[in-house]
Amino acid sequence: MNIRPALTATIAGFAFAVLAATTLQPAVAHASDDRARTSEVRQLRESGKILPMEDIITRSRAAQPGQVVEVELDREDGRYVYEVKIIDDTDKVHKLEIDAASGEVLNRKAK
Repeated sequence: MNIRPALTATIAGFAFAVLAATTLQPAVAHASDDRARTSEVRQLRESGKILPMEDIITRSRAAQPGQVVEVELDREDGRYVYEVKIIDDTDKVHKLEIDAASGEVLNRKAK
């Protein structure tokens, strides 16, 4: 069974949902905590401290062609890092860690 058309059809709407769900950790927090986290991410983006997710997706696809299926924004060792999962044409999953400020690929793994 080929799931690629289904992924392609839903990736745009899913990308926002994934970002919202993964950047609002802890996921089952109070609504005010969620709003504070969302506000923090918005401020980081507007101040230029992190790149927009659209740029990260473009850079990810340039580094590893395929379908982006998950994006997370985490803070690691004092800096923000986007974790991006991509499925290539052979159905191999690639995980890229990208510096959220510069867009530099920090680490890549294939599963």
